[in-house]
Amino acid sequence: MKPYNILISGGGTGGHIYPAIAIANEIKVRFPDAKFLFVGAKDKMEMEKIPQAGFEIKGLWISGIQRKQLASNLSFPFKLMSSLWRAKRIIDTFQPDIAIGTGGFASGPTLIMANRKGIPTLIQEQNSFPGITNKYLAKKATKICVAYDNLERFFPSEKIIKTGNPVRQDLLTIHTKVKESQEFFQLETSKKTILVLGGSLGARKMNQLVETHLEFFKKMDVQLIWQCGKLYFEEFKKYNSLDNVQVHLFINRMDLAYASANIIISRAGASSVSELCIVGKPVIFIPSPNVSEDHQTKNAKAIVDKHGAIMLKEEELDTFPIVFETLLKDKGKQEHLSENIKELALPTATTDIVNEIEKLLKK
Repeated sequence: MKPYNILISGGGTGGHIYPAIAIANEIKVRFPDAKFLFVGAKDKMEMEKIPQAGFEIKGLWISGIQRKQLASNLSFPFKLMSSLWRAKRIIDTFQPDIAIGTGGFASGPTLIMANRKGIPTLIQEQNSFPGITNKYLAKKATKICVAYDNLERFFPSEKIIKTGNPVRQDLLTIHTKVKESQEFFQLETSKKTILVLGGSLGARKMNQLVETHLEFFKKMDVQLIWQCGKLYFEEFKKYNSLDNVQVHLFINRMDLAYASANIIISRAGASSVSELCIVGKPVIFIPSPNVSEDHQTKNAKAIVDKHGAIMLKEEELDTFPIVFETLLKDKGKQEHLSENIKELALPTATTDIVNEIEKLLKK
């Protein structure tokens, strides 16, 4: 029997890339002879991250519709036609047994052409509110793996499997790594640690919030691990000179960052929310309002509605000191949030998704 050829498309942000890599790694464990090919968008971060993870990737000339830069949309029809043609050539050459989409610009043309060729397709939708691409692809998809309830509003119910989002498996044991994390980040064990996560590129409003409240954090006698993101590191790295602040462009050992944290302040991208459910620490979500369909607010609300986190919208950030200080001083509230967010964790998501992929491969 010939090895399976697995085509995977997803990118644009870490929230689409890391689930794709996690799925590929699990397939590789089950089918060591499988051949993999990723399809991404040229000039996006997947063109760097996928090869770093040990997989081959091909790029499409594709980007999304820009709501604030309407002139840049004039090239979209040409990009779409170019990407459909390129995706067809990739599929004709690679001859995949299945095509998997984890979201992002490139997954649209790739899965459209796979569907036209009669190749089984599986979508992994991370958010509580799907984007335009996955809503369109759902009509022809064979299976749709989701992380939230009530997605029948957008997808055919008979295709939906609730699996959760793939997460780093090393997060399952963070409770055993507290001492290691304190040594790794050179933390003072007598102080509470606050972890600030603005995503791989960074979040300007969150970074400005932290900068504005550096004196406040000092007064609260806490230490910060502040992941400010690629776009903002040069601007904020100067604060590494402060005794209680560490500014990071990117954190490679997220398991240790989570292990060290007493409270986490985070954006509400789908992958982050799924990880934080497994981590089970008190969280203040500050969702980005600059994403399609305001899906980060909806992701955070799904947790807040179950009393598993606190949410502050960007227009409410003037209340941050009161909200933070109240949470910091209320151990009962911290424990309550931790217990409730853990209840929402789906730690076997990667395995469950690949179970569905395996069924499609063996049909």
